[in-house]
Amino acid sequence: MYKREIEDRMKVVILAGGRGTRISEYTKSIPKPMVKIGSLPIIVHIMKLYAKYGYDNFYVALGYKGQIIKNYFKKNRFKWKINLIDTGKNTMTGGRLKRLSKYLKNERFMLTYGDGVSDINLKKLVSFHKRNHKTVTLTAVRPPARFGVIKLQGNNVKYFKEKSNIDEGWINGGFFIIEPKFLKYLKNDKTFLEKNPLEKVAKNKNLIAYKHTGFWQCMDTVRDKEILEKNIRKFKV
Repeated sequence: MYKREIEDRMKVVILAGGRGTRISEYTKSIPKPMVKIGSLPIIVHIMKLYAKYGYDNFYVALGYKGQIIKNYFKKNRFKWKINLIDTGKNTMTGGRLKRLSKYLKNERFMLTYGDGVSDINLKKLVSFHKRNHKTVTLTAVRPPARFGVIKLQGNNVKYFKEKSNIDEGWINGGFFIIEPKFLKYLKNDKTFLEKNPLEKVAKNKNLIAYKHTGFWQCMDTVRDKEILEKNIRKFKV
């Protein structure tokens, strides 16, 4: 098999097992990845982005109300290869990935969360990862500030600026590319991906950030869902 074919078949892991407590208005009855933006669940928007770039071999880590996701994909047929795998109701993000490690074998893979969308160019992300030879590449984004910024000197306003994503620092936006040797940092179901594992590869100078300045939005709250609804044309494939 040619190397290019292997790259195009890179597996995509989607973490879709969390409880989504901050958007409980919806997640009391359905898992967060099934909350609709427009006419489709957010997880389908995520999959459509990957499929647009040729990455359509999905491994979805299920947990909370996972059967609802299974039922959806039984009723709605897509051309993609979709593997729906139970990873435990109370398993943490790193633990879910560890449970999927037997399916990933000794291959580079992609990973993201089941509640964030973007207009990221995944081919450019892959090229960046290959050029830098690190264990993990994450996508760094600047979230829009929720409030305007003021600076005071006494009671006098010395500086005023309306909401802007420039005032916010870079954060983890997901959309990872990961080398298989990273899996050794995952201990058990209680492992948080974002704590010890990523902290360790960062300390070893094996974590690099791909800076994405285009559209990105996660869906933690109802307000976030409303923002996504208003901006659906920016990420809809």
